[in-house]
Order: sequence, then structure tokens, then C-alpha cells
Amino acid sequence: MGDSLSAAYGIEAQQGWVSLLQQRLGGKAEVVNASISGETSSGGANRLPDLLGQHEPDIVLLELGGNDGLRGLPPAQFEANMADMIEVSQEAGAEVLLLGIDIPPNYGQAYRDAFTGVYERLADDYDLPLVPFLLDNVALEDELMQDDGIHPTAEAQPHILENVWPQLATLLKRNGLQPAEN
Repeated sequence: MGDSLSAAYGIEAQQGWVSLLQQRLGGKAEVVNASISGETSSGGANRLPDLLGQHEPDIVLLELGGNDGLRGLPPAQFEANMADMIEVSQEAGAEVLLLGIDIPPNYGQAYRDAFTGVYERLADDYDLPLVPFLLDNVALEDELMQDDGIHPTAEAQPHILENVWPQLATLLKRNGLQPAEN
């Protein structure tokens, strides 16, 4: 459940990190990419209950917030939307992995800190695994970012998968899947 960062914006869908994840799992698990470019935490919270009923996942990856942050959504509202998604996922029997994102510094350090603090607080409050920054070792590398400076290139996608993999592999193992390490 994500936004353009997981929906392969600006690149071929099969090049995106979620498709690369499906390839890595080699058919041992089904991956449903419910990511939509432009999605917000509010939109995700509205769509998630139906998706949970339809797919009955064991694990839900929540990668939302970038669009909330870019629109200046109050962090408390963002946090409430994310908490709602965590709770409905857990009530449906799914484990949750939070995939954090950061926002550009031009929004001011106080807002940026409040925004990124939401992920850490939710991970602590709900005892969830967290990837603190999905685009770690990607966002500041010009050659790994599209011209808009927001979306990663196809070349960046394996790096993004590697950022997610350690936490996800632990959840996969806990759910009875012994994934290959790479």
C-alpha cells in the first residue's frame, strides 16, 4: 500500500522495486501492489479495508506519507490515518511493516522532524518493524533520481528493495517463508 514511490512512477512497472520483490520471491508468495501515484494516507485508509478483505494478506507494507508531507498535512492527521491503517491491518490478521519517507528541507526543520517522527512513534506504539527512510542511499544521488528530484529511476529500484529487504525477510520468515537472501 503506497504511493508513486512504490507504483513505479516514471518507469516501467516491471522495473519498480515491488516487481523486483515479486521476482526475488520466485512465486513463493503473492505480492499485491496496491500503490497509486499521488496517494495520501487518507486515501490509503479509505481503500485499505476493502483490499484487506479481498486479498487477506499475511503482511502489509505501508509506504505512504510523501504526498501528505508535500501538501503540508498536519502531522497529527497523518499519524491518525496511518494508525488507522495499522489497526485495520492487524485486526485482519496481518503483520505491518512501516516504510518511512522524508520530505524536502524547504518545509522547515520543525515540520520535517514532526513528520518523520510519526513513523518512529507508530513503530514504537504498535511494536512494528520500520524502514526509517525508503530512499536511503538513493534520494541524494542525482543519478538515481528522475529529473523531478522526487522519484527514483529504474536504476535506483534494486537499492530501494535492499533497503526494505532486511525487515521484510524477518516478517516473511515469521510467516513460514524462507526467502533467498538476494
